[in-house]
Amino acid sequence: MSKIRVILNVTIESRDLDDVSRALAELDEVTDVYEVTGESDIVAIVEADDVVDFRNMLKNKILKIDGVKTTVSSVIMYVHKKDGESVN
Repeated sequence: MSKIRVILNVTIESRDLDDVSRALAELDEVTDVYEVTGESDIVAIVEADDVVDFRNMLKNKILKIDGVKTTVSSVIMYVHKKDGESVN
């Protein structure tokens, strides 16, 4: 069974940037953590078995990290190009 991948934009309390980044990086389901500019503070790439698994992880792990204010998630539907290579 193939896992789903989710792009998770996280807005945090600015004083908690390092602590939140570290807590996200420690989660097995999180494959990448980026500190970014723009509307969110962190972008994380998350893997889950399905949307229910992602929902549970978001609710029970990510949203319980001190300093996390909001999240916006985008499920990756299809990959056209990755790491500079076309996927087809």
